[in-house]
Amino acid sequence: MKKAWIYLIVTTLIATVGCEQSAKKDDLKEPIEKPEENTEQLRTIDLETLRSELGMEGQEQDGQFKITVPQNDLNVMVDGFKIIPPMGLGSWVAFAPTSGDPMIMGDIVVTEKDLKPVQREVIEQGLTITAIHNHFVRNEPDVMYMHIGGMGDEKKLARGVRAVFDKVTEIRGGDPAGKAISKVENTIGTKMIDSILGYSGTMNNGVYKITIGRPDVALTEHGAPVGTFLGFNTWASWQGTPEKAAVAGDFTMLASEVAPVIKALAENDIEVVAVHNHMVHEEPRIFFLHYWGVGPAEKLAKGLKAALNKTGVTSGK
Repeated sequence: MKKAWIYLIVTTLIATVGCEQSAKKDDLKEPIEKPEENTEQLRTIDLETLRSELGMEGQEQDGQFKITVPQNDLNVMVDGFKIIPPMGLGSWVAFAPTSGDPMIMGDIVVTEKDLKPVQREVIEQGLTITAIHNHFVRNEPDVMYMHIGGMGDEKKLARGVRAVFDKVTEIRGGDPAGKAISKVENTIGTKMIDSILGYSGTMNNGVYKITIGRPDVALTEHGAPVGTFLGFNTWASWQGTPEKAAVAGDFTMLASEVAPVIKALAENDIEVVAVHNHMVHEEPRIFFLHYWGVGPAEKLAKGLKAALNKTGVTSGK
């Protein structure tokens, strides 16, 4: 009788443990709950208020608004090449809708003389500074790039942005866009560049610029989408001759792409001159890289293609 009771107890324990283990296995098979997607509607921006307060015209795209100010007053030289606005010498600010107040993203070109007062103006206007960096090395005079951000109603944001641009004009002693844009030499075969990179661009006063978006990455800032119009792109600007060309530009990269892209550029004699961020609240995390190269145009194009292949960008052709 005692043996029967012992047998019954043991078999019950075995059955209980087996059920618990089975339950644990079933738990592991359950799919991980995904976070809820942001389904909030973006609030339409009051463009008339923006234009009125800014006193400037701009470009509109998909409900976003962007103003651009070429820095024609700066006579910047790098390695014997003149840097004009299409080579990356322009200030801009874009206004984008969110589910609440609009946000801004922008890039202000400053000299060593401008940096401190413009920086103070940004802060005094209730805006934020998200990056300060260079685009070039060995440039005369030295220029830096100050990325700004902020959120608020249209009137507040527009007045703040206008104050920042006005401060630059005050320090420089004139409107940066007031002078005529210079022209540079360009006899490079653009079809050759297009063929190698798989993308085509546009010519502007001797600078051939190709802009490449990142549709493979669903980037957001404050829950709002960020695309090419807001500066989320890879680009390359060219000038010079087939034998001696200059290329300057920007790579946009996920964290996993940073090291491979830098390695590819360095191995192809293209200088990496800056690695930085543009935003601080973006999802996913994004890095930006500025480069500068001088040499045969075909060699430079092949070097850029090698780096481009290290990103999620696919060929445009």
